[in-house]
Amino acid sequence: MKIDTNTLNGIIHACSAIGAGLAVIAGIGPGIGQGIAAGHAAAAAGRNPGAKSDITSTMLLGQAVAETTGLYGLLVALLLMFVQPLDIK
Repeated sequence: MKIDTNTLNGIIHACSAIGAGLAVIAGIGPGIGQGIAAGHAAAAAGRNPGAKSDITSTMLLGQAVAETTGLYGLLVALLLMFVQPLDIK
């Protein structure tokens, strides 16, 4: 049974869209992690106000590292959606 090239190209584009949607889901983890980190930093600053600047700088560094995961997911999603996959001729 031979599959039509238009059908095969449609399947490739559909799989690219599904993959992009799954890649965007990677943004959930950093959002949750950053919220937890900010909450713990606020609690730590409340317990020890003298260390507020150290706590804030450490929290921001950790959040910047955590955000890279979400940015990589967004990059993969954009590549899957806007870079043309190989079309079968």
